[in-house]
Order: sequence, then C-alpha cells, then structure tokens
Amino acid sequence: MKVLQINSVNQVGSTGRICTEITNYLNKNGMQGYIAYSKGLETEHGYKIGSPIETKMHGLFSRITGLQAYYSKKSTKRLLKYIEEIKPDVIHLHNLHANYINIIQLLQYIAEKNIPTVLTLHDCWFFTGKCCHYTVEGCYKWKTQCFRCPCKHKDNKSWFFDRTSKMYNDKKTYFSKIPRLAVVGVSDWITNEAKASLLASAKIITRIYNWVDLELFRPVFVDNLKYKLGIQDKFIILGVASGWSNAKGLHKFIELSELIPEDMIIVLVGKVHSVCLPSNIIHIDEIHNVHELVKYYSMADVFVNLSLEETFGKVTAEALACGTPVIVFNSTANPELVGKGCGYIVHTNSTPEVMKKVLNIKINGKKTYSQNCIDFAKNNFNMQDRIFDYVQLYKKIINCEGIKTCQ
Repeated sequence: MKVLQINSVNQVGSTGRICTEITNYLNKNGMQGYIAYSKGLETEHGYKIGSPIETKMHGLFSRITGLQAYYSKKSTKRLLKYIEEIKPDVIHLHNLHANYINIIQLLQYIAEKNIPTVLTLHDCWFFTGKCCHYTVEGCYKWKTQCFRCPCKHKDNKSWFFDRTSKMYNDKKTYFSKIPRLAVVGVSDWITNEAKASLLASAKIITRIYNWVDLELFRPVFVDNLKYKLGIQDKFIILGVASGWSNAKGLHKFIELSELIPEDMIIVLVGKVHSVCLPSNIIHIDEIHNVHELVKYYSMADVFVNLSLEETFGKVTAEALACGTPVIVFNSTANPELVGKGCGYIVHTNSTPEVMKKVLNIKINGKKTYSQNCIDFAKNNFNMQDRIFDYVQLYKKIINCEGIKTCQ
C-alpha cells in the first residue's frame, strides 16, 4: 500500500511530526509512505511544494481577494504530476490552509482519478468558509451556509472582502465529488461537529486521537533543570504552546500569576510577542528539542491548558505521558483528555476556579495523579496503536468502491 500525505509542514510542529511518524511507520512495515509539504525539513520520502516566493504571493492574493487556497496553480500542477508518478493508493490530507496549494485543482484531480482520500481535521477549516475555530465567537453558520463572517480579520485574514460563502460552497461541492472520502476527527468533539457539517456525506466519519511517542514522552529526572532556573523550591505550574496569545490563554496565565502564593511559579514555554510578563512567570522560548521539552513536562507539578478552543490538545497529552496532572477548561476537546484521577476540568472560565484546582493538586501531591496520567496516555494516545488505526482506515476506504457508506 502506497500513501501520500499532504500537509503544510514536514517534521516540525505537531502536524509535521504526525506526518513523519505515519510515514516512518509505513516504510518500516512493508508499505510506502510519502509526504508533500510546503515548509520543513527535507526527507527521503518528501516532496516540497512551491517556493517561498510563491507562498508569499499566494498569501498576498489571499488577503486582497479574501480567497484562501485558491492560488499556487503552477505549484499545484507540479504536485499533480508528482502524484501521477508515484501513483498513491491513498491520499491523506492534513492542513491545506497555509498559502501553498490550490484546493480546487487538488480536489478536482482526486475526484476525477477516484483516489481514496483520508481527511484529518486538525482544526475546523475544512468544513467552514475560512475559520479554524468558531466557538469563542459563537458562530455556527457553517452548519448551513457561511456568510458575513465575524472572523474576516482573524485566522486566515482578508483585508477587504468576505468570500466565505463562495469558499464554503466550493468545499461542499468538491468534497462531495470525491467517491471515497474518509473524514477523521482527532477528538470526539470535532468528529461530532463534522457529522453536522458539509462533510457529512463522506463514506466514513470516525475519530482517531492524535498520539504521543511514549518512548520519548515519559517521566525523567530533572533536578538540574530546576536549579538552572532557580526554582528548586517552587511548586511549578507549566504551560506550553508554539506561540502565546490570548487565544491560547496568555491573559488567563497573567491573571493566575496575580493569585499564586510566593512558593509557586509559572513557567510558559513558547513564543511571546510584545507582552511584558510578571516576575513570577518564567518565559522559555519555543523548544524544538523533544528531549528538552520532556524535561519541562516532567519538572512541572501541574500542567495547565487555558485555551478555550482545542481540537485535541497535544501538549496536554504530552504532559500526561510525562506523569504530570493537568487542568483544562470545559470547552471543545479539552475535557476528553482528562481521565479519571488525571487532574481537573474547570467548568467555568474562571481563573479563581483554576487556582482552586491548582491548590488541590498541591495538597494531594503530584504522585497521587502521576500513574493515572501515564496509564491514561498509554491507553488512549499510544503512537503505535493510533497509527495502526490509520492503516486499517486506509485499507477500509480503498475497499469502499460502490458502497454507499462504510461506517
């Protein structure tokens, strides 16, 4: 079986690592895996789509016209030639909204060639006009028809025009033409949203959780790191994001910093732009070295995710795998990642309520939760198990020819 994945990035970021891990699994188990991508590290089985100039031009046209993923025609044409050469049995689509591919050309080609297709919902873009998330805005127009988008200047920005109606209709049209389409939600939450969306006609709609490499993400000894940061006597509250903003809960962490006692410290890992953080928040720039990141997860007494919009929440799963209890808000996919005895779900968006849960964990002690966290991660987010789920799904969608539904 030959599988081509298409994603905005390769090897870097959560989706880039997911693509790499699937490809490595396929190639080690008697199958063939390839990745087509726009940015990231070159690999033996990779194909780079376009150039930096083409991507920048695509981004500019997108902002001027309001149309996202409608440019890069030459780059996409070259990609289609590459697809003709390798002749994949399955095409697996990940993130396409990064100004590098023409979605109409791609979907038309897939439909005409009747290529079995798997679509993973890492966010909500595939079934909305343009939005990656919508719950904070409270906009559910995507269930019937996107128009007058309240997020025109957010996510994939448009400077002038609202073209969400056209983009919504085009997605509905071209996805419905793919004879063998499987839609994968990375949580129960987004899977259920997809079932009420323009993707509802897919042959298969199922949930496969994202995963964690449990050989890498596990509890490790970290006293040296605590001494290096000068926090060896502190109760450590950790937050991790690739980039920090209010959407990721930065303002909530600042509020939390005003409530914590002197024997606690907040450590935030990830990029922070133009924000002066309080003295009891230690900022660490984005960490690309997984082994270093594992040390921070292991060092923390509690991991706190204060984002309201998560389709999965991989950083939460990684913290659990390292034996660290978690605290999340009761929104989108967040509560699915908190197993019994693994931490707490805050049912209001109240920072004082978060503080109460932090104090609970401090009183009970991290060890009370650690084994539950590790077991929950092993049972739900084991990399080998979840990639095997994808392999089984590939086989199933290949054999869906002429069947109305393959659920």
